[in-house]
Amino acid sequence: MSSGSKIISTILKHDTKATSYKIALLRAINDVVLSFPDLRNLRADVAVPLRLLAQFWVAYYWPFVKPREPILQGQRATLNGQLRNDMSFRPQLEKLRCEWESIVGGTSSPSDGFFLINELRVPRKYLAYSKPLRQVYQAALTAISKAIEMPVRYAGFGHWSVFDKPLKYAELSTQVVAIPGTKPEDKCLVIQADLWHTFGEMSLWIEALCIHEWCLFTEKVQQENHTKVHRGFIYQLLTDRPDNRRPLSWERNHVDVLLMSGTEFVCPWTQKHICYGIRYDLDHLLPVSLYPINELWNLVPADPNFNSHTKRDRLPSQAKLHLAQPHLELAYRNYITSGSLSLALKEDVAIRFSTVFGDTASFPGVLSTAVVDLINIFAESRNLARF
Repeated sequence: MSSGSKIISTILKHDTKATSYKIALLRAINDVVLSFPDLRNLRADVAVPLRLLAQFWVAYYWPFVKPREPILQGQRATLNGQLRNDMSFRPQLEKLRCEWESIVGGTSSPSDGFFLINELRVPRKYLAYSKPLRQVYQAALTAISKAIEMPVRYAGFGHWSVFDKPLKYAELSTQVVAIPGTKPEDKCLVIQADLWHTFGEMSLWIEALCIHEWCLFTEKVQQENHTKVHRGFIYQLLTDRPDNRRPLSWERNHVDVLLMSGTEFVCPWTQKHICYGIRYDLDHLLPVSLYPINELWNLVPADPNFNSHTKRDRLPSQAKLHLAQPHLELAYRNYITSGSLSLALKEDVAIRFSTVFGDTASFPGVLSTAVVDLINIFAESRNLARF
């Protein structure tokens, strides 16, 4: 067993845990590594903003802050005569969930946190939501970011034995690479290169172990109503994934304008030509059931029949991706002929890929290569069915 896998296994199975924070920390790092696969090729220490880890915590802890049906993530202690929350950020996250439910109407699903963080990560979508939602979202991220420093400090044996104390990115060594979109003032957790590589190589095992240990931990926590929460129910909450409730109207409208002007796309899976008057789907290259990413690089026009009945929630094989790459490049090249789509594509790429830059002539080709690589890494890391 490598040193990286020993560290991960020790934290999950042997570290003392008063809350589920340490489990959530490792799961969030694992998701970050999977979400930014081109960084694995740099073989350098990586700076991860605490606010990015906090976004994943919003998704993980979302099911546990359901109004009137909370699920405690640790015992509530009394300090100075006051009963403390099991999670320091519970009030802020519960307020965010309540604000979200007031927008969508009624009760949200356990996986709405995943839907929300991916919507609010994209600049143009973030601004499209109401100011009150954005404010409570930022308040939740601030509270969670502060809470994350606790498991960072106490992971492993002693203080700061696995991770160094988080610092602002501007204060870190120039040899440390950053997650795309990191700002100089962002307080960051540095993941050493060998540990980053371990997460990349063992992603499926790490996620499974995190969820397993989280279920066991929560089952042992005494709830306020003295009922026992069964691990099977916790597993359902932690593995729920959103469907695609977002209509993609903005993207479709702009693609339709391109089609009406004579632009032609090619379905990457069937090679069917898509021109004005031909029905098409905006296919999620990475299916929503796997990862709810509505960033524009992940959306391309495709044959609706094939998308609905053959591809569905599966990923293409390496051979099919090889055949599809020129058609993905064509789609991206078409997008940059539209002022609105070009800006959106470059914004979305800037927060996802560290080695793809939107101001070069080779941008569509480089992006298509990076997207193919990302899809292959997702499929291999999670042992997913492919067509």
